[in-house]
Amino acid sequence: MWFSENQAKRIGRITSDGEIHEFQIPTENASPVGLACGSDGAVWFVEIQGNKVGMITTEGQITEYEIPTKEACPHAITPGTEGELWFTGWGQNQIGRITMCGFISEYPIPTPNAEPHGIIIGSDNAVWFAEECNQIGKLSSN
Repeated sequence: MWFSENQAKRIGRITSDGEIHEFQIPTENASPVGLACGSDGAVWFVEIQGNKVGMITTEGQITEYEIPTKEACPHAITPGTEGELWFTGWGQNQIGRITMCGFISEYPIPTPNAEPHGIIIGSDNAVWFAEECNQIGKLSSN
């Protein structure tokens, strides 16, 4: 099982035997939060203070991708239906998409100050997200 250590800027893994392995994130003050398993077999995470999306292999190699919008404050991440991952950018009121090769697209949320946090792909293949303003948002190609 994988976990994030927000204040320690590490990603950790605990085995079924209780052995813990910790991996230092290169970015100072990264503050990793959400985790998701990617279609590539790696674990992807967002860095709320580092303004990056990170990926860690099962061997512990970390790659980081800078989010184009400054102070996006990514908070949650979830796997998509076509190998990509989706993440929230609550600091700049947007939803982001990252491909396995690190290409990032960003989509603004029309609700002012929505502050998106939780995110998931629904059975309709749309991206659903929780907004701090007491509503649910949906991003779809329709």
